[in-house]
Amino acid sequence: MNFDEIIDRRGTHSSKWDSMEALYGVSPDDGLAMWVADMDFRPPACVQAAVDGMAAHGLYGYYGEDQGYRDAIRWWMAERHGWDVARNEIFSTHGLVNGTGLCVDAYTDPGDGVVLFTPVYHAFARVIKAADRRVIECQLSNNDGRYEMDFDAWDAQMDGTARMAILCSPHNPGGRVWTRAELQGVADFARRHDLILVSDEIHHDLVMPGHTHIPMPLVDAGIMDRLVMMTATTKTFNIAGSHIGNVIIPDEALRARFATRMGGLGISPNSFGIFMAEAAYSPEGAAWVDALVPYLDENRRLFEAGMAAIPGVAPMPLESTYLTWIDFSGTGMEMSEILDRVQSKARVAPNHGHTFGLGGESFLRFNIATPRTRVKEAVARLQDAFADLQ
Repeated sequence: MNFDEIIDRRGTHSSKWDSMEALYGVSPDDGLAMWVADMDFRPPACVQAAVDGMAAHGLYGYYGEDQGYRDAIRWWMAERHGWDVARNEIFSTHGLVNGTGLCVDAYTDPGDGVVLFTPVYHAFARVIKAADRRVIECQLSNNDGRYEMDFDAWDAQMDGTARMAILCSPHNPGGRVWTRAELQGVADFARRHDLILVSDEIHHDLVMPGHTHIPMPLVDAGIMDRLVMMTATTKTFNIAGSHIGNVIIPDEALRARFATRMGGLGISPNSFGIFMAEAAYSPEGAAWVDALVPYLDENRRLFEAGMAAIPGVAPMPLESTYLTWIDFSGTGMEMSEILDRVQSKARVAPNHGHTFGLGGESFLRFNIATPRTRVKEAVARLQDAFADLQ
């Protein structure tokens, strides 16, 4: 587990490195890719061994008999999150963006509203709009650099046209680990407005020391008849290219509707993703995560301190994920000038905050899941780019 290893990803069809010049004007030759949410670390050795075993066997046919794969998911959820999952509750999708699209397709109709608690992961809105549904943005309150929920305001927004709400827990991009009371509030909100609640918990394994993630099924057993859970190995173990996700549905009626849409669209998982996921959800995978999180936490500390040292720049304290959310509004600059300094001068490529919805306009999101020397280099470059503010 050498997280300090510099791995050259250029020219490998890496979206994170090979696409950043076209999108951000930052060359991979001298730039730092801090946008796409994958890590610059090798996955656990057990995952690589699973892929090596497939290659050695040399046959890549249809995957059958998946009891071991399902039991690995069940073991992980019970061992790491205290959550008991039945084997028949698990669906495998081509990642969780695909899982989101299937939920939208299965549980809503064209023209229906889907609630997002914004700013939030940008793919949600993209999928909802592409499916001819309406995005209803319930904006999170930014109270002294901490996102909080405002149920009174959100209740006032509801007009009876919403059919679903999608929760990001832990939150991307703000990094919040929602409290039990906040999660109970979301469950109550879904009940009040008769909404299917999709809880995307893909970052649930990447929680900083001192914080505890609570899976939604452990918050309120009464929400099961309207709850869809989404988890995955992909963020946890840096295997996003495997395109596999877990959609876990406790309620039989909701499972039947989801299964119908999967069947109608001819969706089944790829064998590479199944082999990798089963290998990752293991004691060896758990040990790798237990080593990863403290490394990410120190990267977090360094990056937050470095950004906070720039006048007018305020990092939102990161409680989970490896995606830091930095507010530049205090600089008094237009975002065009901020981006010129960050991308053209510092040669760092972050995600632009406005793409995450209402409340993200003054923010940039930086991925710190990279070797520490790169985090230190990014801090030095960004401080230099705003040196005139010192």
